Amino acid sequence: MQNHEKRSCSSINHKQLGSGKKAAGFDNMSRNIIAGEDERTAIAMEKIEKLAAENAVVVFSQSGCSMCDVVKRLFCSLGVGPTVYELDELQSGLSGDLEKALMRLAAAVPGTGDQSLQAAPPVPAVFVGGKLLGGLDRVMATHINGTLVPRLKEAGALWL
Repeated sequence: MQNHEKRSCSSINHKQLGSGKKAAGFDNMSRNIIAGEDERTAIAMEKIEKLAAENAVVVFSQSGCSMCDVVKRLFCSLGVGPTVYELDELQSGLSGDLEKALMRLAAAVPGTGDQSLQAAPPVPAVFVGGKLLGGLDRVMATHINGTLVPRLKEAGALWL
């Protein structure tokens, strides 16, 4: 039997959803998607936009998700302390609204709007510099092709 003990690097900043500063911008991605959306999803998208703009690296996660753990461990190994929001630790209604909004945002990212993404889980959802990078596949692809570290430096998550 495996030990499923929760391990994390000390630089991960787990946060609860709360009030904070207003987001400066989000490339108007969520505003374009909001047209025709129900009000709860629109509110959730604005909340995500605000949270993503507050820190250099933001990860929307679920505590039992192995793909989320891989993303968090990658950032820790690079010396980045992401801000992590665990969706399964939220109220069920808010969690569902945020998951739906994350799926819609992911479908709007250029190069990821294919049909396979529609069935993909909404987490992990990684934002760097207030912009949606994507899920595990996009994070790993940018790491492998050498563009992740420069993005992290540009966002202020890395200084070296």
